[in-house]
Amino acid sequence: MRMYDLIEKKKMGEELSTEEIYHIIDGYTKGEIPDYQISALLMAIYFKGMNVRERYDLTMAMRDSGDILDLSSIDGIKIDKHSTGGVGDKVTLVLGPIIASIGVPVAKMSGRGLGHTGGTIDKLEAFPGFDAALSEEDFIKQVNSIKIAVTGQSKNLAPADKKLYALRDVTATVDEISLITGSIMSKKLAAGTDAIVLDVTVGDGAFMKNKESALELARSMVDIGKRADKKIAAVLTNMDEPLGFAVGNNLEVIEAINALKGQGPEDLMEVVYALGSQMIVFSGIETDKAKAKKLMEQAILDGSAYDKFVEFIKVQGGDDSYARDVNKFVPAKHIIPVNASESGYVHAIKAEAIGLASMYLGGGRETFDDVIDMSVGIVLNKKVGDEIKAGEPICYIHANDLDKASHAEEMIRNATTISPDKCDHMKLIIDIVE
Repeated sequence: MRMYDLIEKKKMGEELSTEEIYHIIDGYTKGEIPDYQISALLMAIYFKGMNVRERYDLTMAMRDSGDILDLSSIDGIKIDKHSTGGVGDKVTLVLGPIIASIGVPVAKMSGRGLGHTGGTIDKLEAFPGFDAALSEEDFIKQVNSIKIAVTGQSKNLAPADKKLYALRDVTATVDEISLITGSIMSKKLAAGTDAIVLDVTVGDGAFMKNKESALELARSMVDIGKRADKKIAAVLTNMDEPLGFAVGNNLEVIEAINALKGQGPEDLMEVVYALGSQMIVFSGIETDKAKAKKLMEQAILDGSAYDKFVEFIKVQGGDDSYARDVNKFVPAKHIIPVNASESGYVHAIKAEAIGLASMYLGGGRETFDDVIDMSVGIVLNKKVGDEIKAGEPICYIHANDLDKASHAEEMIRNATTISPDKCDHMKLIIDIVE
């Protein structure tokens, strides 16, 4: 079959067959089909879309382009959690140890941060010595031993996605539901878990800016997961403002540790409980989400969740003394308050701008080659709906460069809206797709 004919077929809005989709993905992964032809196909898909059968075939072809992990030797229902990204998203650091302490195997592959979104692997590497590149054998052994392991993605896991995403990124075809679904779900299905819980973030700091597009993506991913015989659910969570108070690697790790000790921000814990209760129900340990949430609350109350976190860091090679004493994390040289110029109520703290301000300080990457400054970031003092007095801090900038801090302050002020009118706190759980 000729690639020219397949491009023409999709350009005209016709369906690509299973055989044709596999031919395209296999040929591109092997370097037999050039970038310029795949670029043309991506643009045709962008405008004409794919039906649910095509999406499934695309996802499975991408999954089959590389290794598929065999986790069958892990006892119990293996569960992975995936977030579509956000600002201040340290959910995995809190959720994973809670779920593992209850006895549910958490076998998670995570990524690094890019742009205004943070990465779980970067945050875990705040612990000196933490090994984020476990072999498949060590990954399985650790989950069987302590019920949790978090590792970076294998280079051989869905390699078609890596090539396709790089091309989508430079051809303005990233934001198409079929292509997003294939990208996310091919990696999740290749990771070999029995169940997947998706955190689909919605709003200013998220990839999906509105509920309608987020719901479409969630339904698409859940459909693919079910077709692949996985237990799967998606929780839509609000990302119009940063999650929790801390944005920045060390700062978020400290907030996560405090959350495991029972001092977590309300919005962070609401998301953790919503995702975790679904994970526990999938595991079969509990059938009722309300009862599952009580198990999570008890794990925090009795200290078992925090103890599991310390054990997890130690077993995976990290210096667990940092988890026991957060004062060991090196602070930024300067902590600068950003004070409100007027009294009123906080109506907006735009998440994307806060994430970009943190990145500008050195807390994130513009390219994958950038080195992160682990100590910098932003700690909010107020959330949307809170009352604030003139001269009271909106947030605190943690910086090692005063010039960068000055620019970050300007970004923060532009991202913040204060009004004399009262407003509600943001609703965190927007919808659930099962």
